[in-house]
This record gives sequence, C-alpha cells and structure tokens, in this order.
Amino acid sequence: MTKRERVITAIQGGEADHTATGFSLHFPKERAFGEEAVKSHLEFFEKTDTDILKIMNENLVPDVGDIRVPEDWNKIPSYSLKDPFMQNQLHLVEEILQKCDTSAFLMGTIHGICASAIHPIEARYGYEAVRNLFCSHIRENKKPVIEAFKRITDGMCQLSQKYIEMGLDGVYYAALGGERHYFTDEEFEELIEPYDKQILHTVKEAHGYTFLHMCKNNLNMNRYKTYGDFADVVNWGCYETNFSLEEGRLLFPDTAVMGGLANRSGVMVDGTEEQLAEEAKKIVREFGKKGFILGADCTLPTEIPYERIRVIVDAVRGI
Repeated sequence: MTKRERVITAIQGGEADHTATGFSLHFPKERAFGEEAVKSHLEFFEKTDTDILKIMNENLVPDVGDIRVPEDWNKIPSYSLKDPFMQNQLHLVEEILQKCDTSAFLMGTIHGICASAIHPIEARYGYEAVRNLFCSHIRENKKPVIEAFKRITDGMCQLSQKYIEMGLDGVYYAALGGERHYFTDEEFEELIEPYDKQILHTVKEAHGYTFLHMCKNNLNMNRYKTYGDFADVVNWGCYETNFSLEEGRLLFPDTAVMGGLANRSGVMVDGTEEQLAEEAKKIVREFGKKGFILGADCTLPTEIPYERIRVIVDAVRGI
C-alpha cells in the first residue's frame, strides 16, 4: 500500500497493511514562513516518514486594530484568495506539492472559525483575554460579532476549496469553542457550530477528506456529536480533556479516530526510545487497527527530535 492508500483505508473503516501515522508541530518562527517553511516541512516529512503530510498554516487572519466593544467587530473585512495572507499560504502549499512525496496523504491546515476570529487581535490582548472578550461581546451585542464570523467563514471556505483544487487530499480543521469554561452549550450551538459545519461541508463538497481536530482542554465533547456527518477523521486531547479513544469511537461511531499519545507529556516527551516504541504498539494492539490512525492529542513540542517520531512510525510498521 502507498501511504495515501493506507490512510484512506483507515478513513473507510478498514484495516491497512499496518497502522497509518500522522504527527505535526509548529516550526520555529524563523523557519515557519516562505522558503524556510517549505524546507522545514520537507525535512520533517523526510526524517519522520509519517503517512500523513500535514501542511501547517502560520499565515493567519491579519491584525485589524483595536477591538474593545462589540461594534468594533465591524472592522473585520471580507476576505478572498487575493488577500496577501491567503496568497502566502497558497504559495507554501504549491511549493511543497512540487517537492514532497505525493504518494503520501496530503492535507492543509484550516483554523476554525473561533481560532480565525482570535488571530486578528490575539497579539494585542493575549489569548486568555481575547477568549473572555468574545464571551462578553456576544452577551452584550452579538450581531456585529456574528456578521464578522460570517465574513471570516466565507474566506476559510474559499481557502479550503482551493486546497482540494490544488491537489491536497484533505483539510485538517482546528476547531475551538468546545471548552466548558467559555461558551455555554447554547452559545456554541448558535455562534460556532454553524460556521464550523459550513467550512467542513465545503471541503466535502469539493471531494476532500476532513480531519476534525477538537482543541484545548475541558471540552464538552458532546457539543461535537453532530459533527460526525461532516468529519472523516476525529482527533482530540484524550489526555488533557480526559476523554478516551474508546469514548470517542462511541461518540463518532462512523468516523475514523486519530490519536493515542499525549503530545506534551508522558512517554512522548520523557520516555526512552524503547518505551516510546512499546507504548505505540500497545495503543494499536489495545484499540485495534480498523479505522485508526496513530497520532497525538495535538501538535508536538517544536523542539522534539524528529528521530523520536520516526521510532513510532517504524514501531507500528512491525505489527
């Protein structure tokens, strides 16, 4: 099997010749943009030999100035593929596609509506402050916030569709908003869910595969239960949110699961290579190979040696 065939077999609920693997990390800032980003990705792919080649996206929705009151969300413009941050991301994808192993499963990163709305102002106020600002603004006057979300969503739909047109197999969709300590269930259902699903649906309409990553801790995973119809693969913080692979399989019975390893603690970071290999094989044996891709809760530490990831990849190829 090729790497791509292996991943698609897992997506379809089957058992491949061996378990597919997929890991990613954020490259150092000085190596995360332009030609340096191309080199960073190619080096990572070559040294780790994972089945999934995930193209990162550090070309974020740009700063729009102060947003201090709900009406300031009107500063968020409409976006298109002609915007510089979109062009930069598309150029990165194009360059990587020309030089990478095209027999692998290739996917691009899309930041979900919650994350994409954070990016224009996060540097000004800080992550936690922005999340709390969201909550206060939607409770004070949600209309301008919702209208901004609609404009951002339209831009992300365009980028998602273009990914597939360029030759990527799928989209890794990084979803935020499921944490219990920010939005209520009702707020999530009104303000986040429709736009998440709109972007995921766009990928499906373009005949791409969707990887739904539910990010951060203290998640109410039940908020995502109806996302199963829009996701081919689900991935979440099993360890940071205390929701096991088995519970995920029950919540998303018709969707493949990716994960198994804690990304910032435990054997992934502290174990010997022998312990790491044994843990990877143990996860596969216990959870099973059908409909499963071995990965981590989220992105790995930037400084992790690539050889450690290669140990995992090689270990599961032997069982």
